[in-house]
Amino acid sequence: MADSSADGQQAPPVDRSPRYDARWPRRVEIFDTTLRDGVQFEGISVSSDDKLRVARQLDRLGVHWIEGGYPGANPKDRDFFDRARTELKLETAQLVAFGSTRRPAGKVDDDPTLRVLVEAGVGTVCIVGKSWDYHVTEALRTTLDEGVAMVGDSVRFLAGEGLNVFFDAEHFFDGYMRNPEFTLRVLEAAAVNGASALVLCDTNGGSLPHQVEPAVAAIVDHFGSDVAIGIHTQNDTGCAVANAVAAVRAGATQVQGTMNGYGERTGNCDNTQLIPNLTLKMGIETLPAGRMDKLSSISHHVAELLNMPPMHQQP
Repeated sequence: MADSSADGQQAPPVDRSPRYDARWPRRVEIFDTTLRDGVQFEGISVSSDDKLRVARQLDRLGVHWIEGGYPGANPKDRDFFDRARTELKLETAQLVAFGSTRRPAGKVDDDPTLRVLVEAGVGTVCIVGKSWDYHVTEALRTTLDEGVAMVGDSVRFLAGEGLNVFFDAEHFFDGYMRNPEFTLRVLEAAAVNGASALVLCDTNGGSLPHQVEPAVAAIVDHFGSDVAIGIHTQNDTGCAVANAVAAVRAGATQVQGTMNGYGERTGNCDNTQLIPNLTLKMGIETLPAGRMDKLSSISHHVAELLNMPPMHQQP
């Protein structure tokens, strides 16, 4: 039914064309983590064959990065990366291996998790490290200086092996709220030692858009054009997509999300919602020309591959 005003007259048409703001980035890279974070969703269990099939669908969609898994912690993921060398031919996306920083008081040269990343057969790796001082002192049981060194040493080692390194700042928003000086030290250690992107993670999904946007803007201003800033959001407050949009408004140029919002606990930023919002509503380039039309069919195909019921009402 057409909209009408109170006096029965038909309302004028609404201009829904993209409204781009020059303060936003022109282009945002879509980092799809369905095969790593997404498969932690309750009810999902995948084989290497399933992962290869999903990766091909993500490549058809045109995402920039596909995080294939955590080869240092999961034998199934290690098998996936071994097979991907010969069985996965990507046209648009690049495959990424996920890992963590070295252990407290450890050495990068003999750290098995870092060594597996070097041997994964990919050109880009993404490592996660603590950026909240509380987790460094209470979870890792080490000093803040050692926490910073763990990040810097690990990034430097991987970059020295010729890898493109993204750094996931775990619990960034909690850490930045409580001890911004330490959180900045962690990010600077990653950037100075060769990370090409710093990804600000709302790991427990507790942040709201009005908190995310100024925090991301401060980090973008701090680093300028020296390093890309990304965002990784969880959906515990129902704000994963909104928080990702807020981060892009603040200057983030990479968004980590999953197909259909699959992910640990309540899920991740849903790429099937995020991508149309950024492109069709905000005028920001996300996918290659012509790929948006594939979004619904690929969303449903991925759901079937993961043995999840497709959401026929969306995207």
